[in-house]
Amino acid sequence: MENKLLLGIDLGTTALKAVVFDYHGKQIAETGVEYSLESPAPDFVEADPEVYWSSLKAALKEAGQSCNLNDITGIGFSSQGETMLFMDKDGKPLRRAIVWMDNRAKEEAKLLQERFTNERCYKTCGQVSFEPCWPASKVLWVRKNEPEIFKKTDRIILLEDYIIYRMTGRYVSECSLLTSTSYWDITTKKYWPEMLETIGITERQLPEIRESGEAVGTLLPEVARELGLSADAVVCTGALDQAAGAIGAGNLREGMFSENIGAALAICAVTKTLTYDPNGAMPVHYFALPDTYMMHTFTSGGMNLRWFRDNFCRLEITVGEMTGKSAFALLDAEAAKAPAGCDGIIMMPHLAGSMAPDMNSDAKGVFYGFSLNHRKPHFVRAIMESLGFILKRNLDALEAMGIHVDEIRSLGGGARSDFWNQIKADVTGRRLVTVRCKEAASLGAAVLAGKALNVFDSVTSACESMVAIDHIYEPNPANRTVYDNAYIKYKKLFKDLTEMFAMN
Repeated sequence: MENKLLLGIDLGTTALKAVVFDYHGKQIAETGVEYSLESPAPDFVEADPEVYWSSLKAALKEAGQSCNLNDITGIGFSSQGETMLFMDKDGKPLRRAIVWMDNRAKEEAKLLQERFTNERCYKTCGQVSFEPCWPASKVLWVRKNEPEIFKKTDRIILLEDYIIYRMTGRYVSECSLLTSTSYWDITTKKYWPEMLETIGITERQLPEIRESGEAVGTLLPEVARELGLSADAVVCTGALDQAAGAIGAGNLREGMFSENIGAALAICAVTKTLTYDPNGAMPVHYFALPDTYMMHTFTSGGMNLRWFRDNFCRLEITVGEMTGKSAFALLDAEAAKAPAGCDGIIMMPHLAGSMAPDMNSDAKGVFYGFSLNHRKPHFVRAIMESLGFILKRNLDALEAMGIHVDEIRSLGGGARSDFWNQIKADVTGRRLVTVRCKEAASLGAAVLAGKALNVFDSVTSACESMVAIDHIYEPNPANRTVYDNAYIKYKKLFKDLTEMFAMN
C-alpha cells in the first residue's frame, strides 16, 4: 500500500495540473501546463481539444521525474464546467471546444427563456436562468450557425467526459458536472426530455450518467503506453472543479463554505436537501456525494489579476524570472503598500460577465473612484478586494436562504497568498481556513478515485486520512468599517451600472 499512488487531474480554464498523492494525502509530485484560449470574435472563447490532451501528456512526463507513474492505481478528475465538445462517429472532435466563459449564445438563451421561463429552469436544473454560457444554449447556437457540424455530431460531451473517453473509449459523465448544462434534470438525475427535443438532440448523443467517484474502467493499452501509466490504472469519474475542491478542502458539512480563486472565483456551500433560493438568485448544484447538493456559483476571479499582471506588470514578471519568485508574490508586496479600501477605489471584476447572485452576462470590468493620488498598489489591491466583495455578496445571499456560514475554506491559487487571505477574512467578517495541500481540487479528485477503488469506504473517511488544515485567518476588527462602507459602494455601483452595461 505504501507504494501505491492516486492521480488527481485538474482540468482548469487556463492550465492543466497533474498531482500525485499517496493514500495518506502526501503530495508526491505536482506539475502544471498553461495553455491559451482563443477568441476569434467578441464573446467567443474556444480551445483546440488537442491542447488539453497534449498538456496532460506533458504534465505526466514531468511528474514521472518525481515518482514512478506505474504505481498510480487510480485516476480522478476535477474539471471546469460547461466547456463542451462536439464529436463525430469516429470519436474525433468536429470543432474547437467551446469554453465555459463563451457568451456567443445570447439569442439562443433568450429563446429558451421564452420557451421554458427562467423559473422552470431553476426548478428543473437548479440554474437561476437560461444563460449564454450554458451548454443547452450553445448546442442551439451550433445547430443554427454551424449546421454542417451539427449534422455530423454523434456525441456532445463535456471536457472531463472527453478525457475519460480518450483514456477508456467510453462516454461517461457525472451529475455534478451535468448540473449546469441546463439539459439535465436535478430532480430526476436524468436528461430533460423536453429540453433535448427543443435543442434538437437525443439522449443517445449524450454520455452515460454516473455519480462522482465511480470506476469507469482501466486505461486502453495504447493510451497507457502514450501516457506512461500502468494499463491497470483505473479511470474514475471526478467532479465539477468546485465540488472536487470542496472535498479537497474538507468542506463536507453544512455551515462551511469553500471559495476557490483560480481563473474563476467559485463558491460552494453543501446542503443535505435540494434547497431553492426564494429570491431566485442562488443556483443549486448536485454535489460529488450521492443525493447531496451545493449552493454554487462563480464569476471571473483570478483571471483578473492574471490579466493585470500580463498587461501592466512587465517589471514584476521580469524580476520574478530573474529571482525565481512568483510575479504574483511581488504583486502581493505591491498591494500591501495601499491601505484597506484603496483610498476609495472600487473595482468591478466582471471581465467576462457576472454570475449569481448578480447574474448579468453584459457586465464589464470597471475601476471606479481613482484620482491623481492613486498608484499601482491601489489598483492591485482593488482587484483583490473586489473578489472579497463577491464572496460577501454570495454569503449574504446564502444567509437570506437561511444557510448560515461560520467558516470559509480557501483553496486554489488565491489561497497561496497570505495577504489576500487576510483581505477575504476582513471583508467577509468570517474565519478563513486554508488546507495544507494547496491543490485542493486535485486532492479532491484523488479522494474520489480512492473511494472508487475502495481504498476508503467513504469520501468522509478519505478526507479524514488525506486532508489537513494549514492556517487560520481571523478577521481584523480594525478594517471592518472601511470594508463595510466599500461593500455598500460596490453593491450600489453594480446596480447603477446595469443600464450602462446593457448599452455595450
